[in-house]
Amino acid sequence: MEIINKQYERVFNHFDEDGNGRISPRELHICVGSLGGDLSESEAEAAVVLADSDGGGELGLEDFVRLMEGAKEEEEKVEELREAFKMYEMVEGCGCITPKSLKWVLGRLGQAKTMDECKSMIAHFDLNGDGVLNFDEFMIMMT
Repeated sequence: MEIINKQYERVFNHFDEDGNGRISPRELHICVGSLGGDLSESEAEAAVVLADSDGGGELGLEDFVRLMEGAKEEEEKVEELREAFKMYEMVEGCGCITPKSLKWVLGRLGQAKTMDECKSMIAHFDLNGDGVLNFDEFMIMMT
């Protein structure tokens, strides 16, 4: 745990451009971008608001560690969902969940559904109306 904390502290110090011991939303936005990440200014502001324990509008080291740990957990959840998605989409190999693939997988899991029931389930989360679920729609369905 000590090694992890030291790693977070080094990253924190890198993000803390002005050396005041706090990370502002602007610093967070700039540093995530410099590391190849995609975090808009408004997303950085929202992240700071959510993680800021003292309401000062900036992140201290403890806030930053909590934010990073939360991001790590989120990445793990997304990876688990990707694996589950593959189970469904590999039936037809089209990169999406079709009513047919949903019916097949649910049947394998002991939850027999009709094709109409599967179409209805998909329609509920099919945001773009194409009749199938892409990964983003699947994530919404599973969360």
